[in-house]
Amino acid sequence: MDVESTLKGKLGSQYTKLEKLKNPHVNEFIAKYILHCQPDSVYVFDGSAESVEYFRKKAVEKGEEKPLAMEGHTYHFENYADQGRDTKNTRYLLPEGWDLGKLNSIPKKEGVAEVMGFLKDSMKGREMIVAFFSLGPEDSIFSRSCLQITDSYYVAHSETILYRSGYQNFLKIADKKDFFKFVHTAGELENYVSKNIDKRRIYIDLEENTVYSTNTQYAGNTVGLKKLALRLAINQACHSDWLAEHMFIMASHGPGGRKTYLTGAFPSACGKTSTSMVRGETIVGDDIAYLRIIDGKIRAVNVEKGIFGIIADVNSRDDPVIYETLTSPGEVIFSNVLIDDTETPYWMGKDGECPKKGINHSGQWTPGKKDKDGKEITPSHKNARYTVAISDLKNVDPELDNPEGVEVGGVIYGGRDSDTTVPVEQAFDWVHGIVTKGAAIESETTAATIGQEGVRKINPMSNIEFVAVAIGDYVKANIDFGLNAEKQPMIFSVNYFLKGKDGKYLNGKEDKRVWVKWMELKIHGDVKAIKTPTGYIPHYADLKKLFTEVMKRDYSLEEYNQQFTIRIPELLAKAGRIEKYYKETKNTPEEVFTELTKQKERLLEYQKKHGDYIKPEQLV
Repeated sequence: MDVESTLKGKLGSQYTKLEKLKNPHVNEFIAKYILHCQPDSVYVFDGSAESVEYFRKKAVEKGEEKPLAMEGHTYHFENYADQGRDTKNTRYLLPEGWDLGKLNSIPKKEGVAEVMGFLKDSMKGREMIVAFFSLGPEDSIFSRSCLQITDSYYVAHSETILYRSGYQNFLKIADKKDFFKFVHTAGELENYVSKNIDKRRIYIDLEENTVYSTNTQYAGNTVGLKKLALRLAINQACHSDWLAEHMFIMASHGPGGRKTYLTGAFPSACGKTSTSMVRGETIVGDDIAYLRIIDGKIRAVNVEKGIFGIIADVNSRDDPVIYETLTSPGEVIFSNVLIDDTETPYWMGKDGECPKKGINHSGQWTPGKKDKDGKEITPSHKNARYTVAISDLKNVDPELDNPEGVEVGGVIYGGRDSDTTVPVEQAFDWVHGIVTKGAAIESETTAATIGQEGVRKINPMSNIEFVAVAIGDYVKANIDFGLNAEKQPMIFSVNYFLKGKDGKYLNGKEDKRVWVKWMELKIHGDVKAIKTPTGYIPHYADLKKLFTEVMKRDYSLEEYNQQFTIRIPELLAKAGRIEKYYKETKNTPEEVFTELTKQKERLLEYQKKHGDYIKPEQLV
């Protein structure tokens, strides 16, 4: 392969952008896929304003996005069958001798042959986009350089909102080949959407740090830098001295102008986004964080600069900041929402009445429309999304682009259970927190989940879907990471879904504002706590004061006792489930069983002394 001739012949004036990089590995990779995919032309994204504007205009010109009435707003539809991450066809390419346990995989030789077959000549009649991005702030020790190849202007446009340009980083890495690579084709299109969904494949090569994606447009399958890159990063981090986590980063504002940064990992539908954007605080990121130890302290960066968020139920009452952004002029991409006759988007849960007709991912829509299986089609898809820049939010934290990240004062692990854990609790120490709160996250399914309600699923660090190593190795990496720091953040658990005997939630939607404020005070020693068998819980007086100051409402002792009763039988049952899970998990570190055993012993000791259900006042 004559790399230089291939590039010059196809890129024309765009070639100078690659020539400046002086990186043979970049050139060889691009030339390989030019010859294989056979695009008519190639455009190189270098992070300039002109490049960004090029993608915006092309996305509309080619019909991948359509403009809305409000300035800067566009919408995009995917194939009716291409509305979410394709977990079945997302597989690791497994080299000979590799063992990834239960992870969904395919022999590398077989998988590469299949996906290369789908990529063959896939860009004939189209333009290949070559884009350079950075996972993390530019020129930062945290960041990973990324090279994206795609034939979708929607994907490229989305990435310019979600990720920082990496072109300058590539200028600095010279001839190094330590960068993530992504190759995507939307495949054959019909009415502007991917047609051959049966050939949708998302294959991950950990050996080569490369992700292939074919015959799909949904961003979770095609925007490689998101959860697909998280898998590559976790694999790297677990074999090194840093962490790649499914975590938000936000700042809680304390007394005297103090600001404390918190990270948090929550499974889907457990309050992650609402906590990252809790009223009165500021946000650094809502989804993915890289953590490193710098000068003995744990610091974190948001690898993204935008949000690809679920839009269902976003409204002005519960989500005032994001709602204002979505209903004001500015750059926003809506996907799979309902568009009415006034070219205004509607989504389920939005303020106001649903239009009586419109167009959505199924085509022309009216209430009661059903799909080919007789299932009613909702106005917007339950996984409908918005893509916005964090800098466009009024609550953006000024440290968003700090290349040194922010110091982590606390780590929050959230789950969903109706009868076991208290609304907020601090772990005894780092290892106890990682094992009994992070590695022990459980999430109950709701009634909408395949008809089964209350099924508890264990999701270590809320990362189970993206961990590209043995779970035991991943937990061990988290334990060791914190122990290597001179100063460890406090670890907390939260549960917003505790219910009373009448089946009603004991927490209000906004109560998390108080739990976050209490955590901030506890980190700085401004409040004391009550020791329980599973950690430290707040004193009533401190919460009563916070509810008055933050929520402007009274907080009764009855509420407190209902929420913070220690439920020994349920906690023992949970400990048993977690222990069973890790006995069946490969490479589980001994620290897990040691901490679980100590926790069970404490629970039994407290049960013997105080009974099955212990009110906080019994422990003061």
